[in-house]
Amino acid sequence: AASRLRLSGLCFLLQTLNILLFAVFVRYSPEGSSSLCSPQLNCSRRNQDSGFQHPRFRDVYLQVLLGFGLLVAFLGRYGPGSVALSILIVSFAIQWAILIQGFLYFFLNGKIHVGARSIISADFCTAAVLISTGAVLGRVNPVQMLLLTLLEVTLCTLNEYILLSLMGVSDSGRSLTIHIFGAYFGLMVSRILYQPHMDKRKREDQQDMGHQLDVFAVVGTIYLWIFWPSFTSATTVHDSAEPWAVLNTYFSLVASTIATFLLSPVLYEESTPRMVQIQDATLAGAAVMGMAGEMLVTPFGALIAGFLAGLICPLGFKFFTPVLHSRLKIQDMCGVHNVHGLPGILGALLGVLLTLLATADTYGDRLELVFPLVAEGSRTAADQAFLQLCALPLTLLLATLGGCLTGAILKIKALRSPPNKGSLENTVLCEV
Repeated sequence: AASRLRLSGLCFLLQTLNILLFAVFVRYSPEGSSSLCSPQLNCSRRNQDSGFQHPRFRDVYLQVLLGFGLLVAFLGRYGPGSVALSILIVSFAIQWAILIQGFLYFFLNGKIHVGARSIISADFCTAAVLISTGAVLGRVNPVQMLLLTLLEVTLCTLNEYILLSLMGVSDSGRSLTIHIFGAYFGLMVSRILYQPHMDKRKREDQQDMGHQLDVFAVVGTIYLWIFWPSFTSATTVHDSAEPWAVLNTYFSLVASTIATFLLSPVLYEESTPRMVQIQDATLAGAAVMGMAGEMLVTPFGALIAGFLAGLICPLGFKFFTPVLHSRLKIQDMCGVHNVHGLPGILGALLGVLLTLLATADTYGDRLELVFPLVAEGSRTAADQAFLQLCALPLTLLLATLGGCLTGAILKIKALRSPPNKGSLENTVLCEV
């Protein structure tokens, strides 16, 4: 009863706060207001209101709700509750992200002007939070998860503002600000909330909880395949430009999936991979194309990158996850380090290499769209590549410090649920 009342009270307070802030600051975008957005968010090259008519707006929204929501449904004990929790996170995170991002990107004459671009930016920030929840799923109650969302959205927006606006980093598919930040933020929260009595977490055992969970994984995987290319290319620079991000993401997806079929029978005693393993490969292949997607990867380069990401993911589950657990005391419930963290780092390093090759001869007119500062001559390709490289440790630092701070707050005794060996958190969610 106390857990339910705390959740109800916090929902009431947070929603009331959002309503008041929306009433004071948020307004519809006036006609032709695309210039309100920071150029680094790639909003200045299209009419903001027309974004609602573009299918990518719908695709991003479906990806956040269904793609990420069904990712956690394979967990036997927490499956139904985790899907409900994802909906709760999305409902609050979008409102809070619109406010926090609005003060930085869409603020003019004392008001936040909202449109399609602000909604898509909020969806991106929400995706980072959903990634983080995969590391702590089943060990935090809904009250703690709402507080985690409140803090992570704020810190994620700060990281995005520093990288995209102040440093001028090119990261259209968000390898840094979604995959890497979300993964390592969640891992550090998990480290602070370490629970010795949950010392054994066997992913395979939790997948053998019934046919319905396999169906969830199938549906989630299909949604990832259909909508992730649009998710990666949602902020690409120009509608009339060749959709490199879409093409490269598809090539990466197919190669990472082949890599999983290649490696899983070698690592595990089964002839074909489980659907959840294919789901992980799909995510890894998409994460590696976050930064490099709109760059000149070339089709065969995208295949190579996706294939490497597909190899890293199962190898990470087999060899690296036990080390994280035994040595660092990090309980990674959904393997976000292997699915988002490591492929995101690989994608960031690939983006740095491709930035070094960014010249007018190789990119043509597209150089102004992908690297405007290089095109106008205020930076060299080497300078841009150096900043792209510096963005990686900076993101890791902000994610680590933010995760530690958030974990310390969530560990306050008043926020914890009563001791219960059963599925308390899932029970509370089902009753909600």
